[in-house]
Amino acid sequence: MENILVNVLGGEITENEKKAYIERGIQKYGRALKYMDLKLDGDFVDIHYHLKDVPFDRIRRITGYLVGTLDRFNNAKRAEESQRVKHKMDIEGV
Repeated sequence: MENILVNVLGGEITENEKKAYIERGIQKYGRALKYMDLKLDGDFVDIHYHLKDVPFDRIRRITGYLVGTLDRFNNAKRAEESQRVKHKMDIEGV
């Protein structure tokens, strides 16, 4: 597990507790954490997870399918994509 900054306000917690809160966040959100804030209030803990950004993948509609890349297309679909008419816009005439 990578080193994740944990800001603790209102008290102190053990390293095992920090690890448990980090594991909970990763398990709950299924994403990597940038850092997290813990606010201790007696027996209660307010947790605020700051998640790392998810990279954006381009999705296109090609030959009736939503795809990101053509690497999973078979030869027939690749040929169909390469032979399709590609339209361009003339923005100078607008």
